[in-house]
Amino acid sequence: MSTTFPTPSVERLRWGLDVLVLALALVVAVRAVLLGESNAGAVVALVVAFGSLYVVRSRTRSSGMRSGLLVALVADWAGLVLLGADAAYVSLGLFLVFLTELAWAPALACIITLTTADAIVGFFREESAEVFLAPVLGAVLSVLLGAGYRVLFDVTRSQQELIGALQRTQAELAESERAAGQAMERQRLAREIHDTVAQGLSSIQLLLHAAEAEPLPERATSRVRLARETAAASLVEARRMVEELAPADLVGSSLSAALQRVCDRSVADVRFVVDGEPQTISTPTEAALVRVTQSALANVEQHAGPGVRAVVTLSWGGGRVRLDIVDDGRGFDTSILASATSRSFGLETMTQRVEELGGDWSVESEPGRTAVGVSFPVEQED
Repeated sequence: MSTTFPTPSVERLRWGLDVLVLALALVVAVRAVLLGESNAGAVVALVVAFGSLYVVRSRTRSSGMRSGLLVALVADWAGLVLLGADAAYVSLGLFLVFLTELAWAPALACIITLTTADAIVGFFREESAEVFLAPVLGAVLSVLLGAGYRVLFDVTRSQQELIGALQRTQAELAESERAAGQAMERQRLAREIHDTVAQGLSSIQLLLHAAEAEPLPERATSRVRLARETAAASLVEARRMVEELAPADLVGSSLSAALQRVCDRSVADVRFVVDGEPQTISTPTEAALVRVTQSALANVEQHAGPGVRAVVTLSWGGGRVRLDIVDDGRGFDTSILASATSRSFGLETMTQRVEELGGDWSVESEPGRTAVGVSFPVEQED
């Protein structure tokens, strides 16, 4: 039976067994002195040797040394038996050691052997059958105590192993949740960067290219001015993203005003329309509508073709808020959206934003028209 469980409960059980074994050995020495036995000195010496060997063995972790010290303890016990001391107490402690550290079969074999030897020595000393009684009763008692101890030890060990397994599982779960949280945060940051800084830089590039190709200085200057304004807005977005990752256009203004500013900054010819009475929605939903508008208009600027016009409509009604971005560009084949590998990062992040907040989205396209629509439920106040 293993003896190397460092958990507190198991250690307390082991200490309890050690104290019991040493106390039983001490009883033998005290009885010899109090009864005035002629060999009391030798008995005390053997008891001291027994206790010393036992303490050394209890502190030893080498299996080879523990086995050798156990043999020495048995030899010490044999000396007490030969001296005629009342070795039954030491026998009880020694038998408990057998039962707690050996398998059942070897332990019982050792107990039977030592009990028989003790009884035979006692019989030849006193030539009475009564001498068999004490060793046998001691052996039976030690077996009962040892069995109870083993059951308690095994239960305690199983509990400690279960607690350890639960702690490891909790640690692994915490690590898994932490990793998942980090992955989600990285993905969210990627979306924020794509919908703010990346889209702004793309618009600036388009404006500057258009300014270079513009033959009229006034119109070229206008495009450069718009590029500068877009750069300033992107800088504000970047700072805002660092601070709290909320759209800068929403700070201190309504959703409609924020969407109007996004439309005004677009390179394309964009018209913004509000339909219905605005209602109160959550800040994450407002932020998602702004980000979707930014991403959709960026796609219009890059893919719809020159001279494109778009209409952004914010509709309220039926317990929902709906955003539609419709352009008259060249369109595209919507069947490619079914392939994950063909999706642009902008469309992917757009759909993720909407779905994470419990919204719906749709994309329709044909030559000369593309429509992107998203909607969210509006929580009704009690």
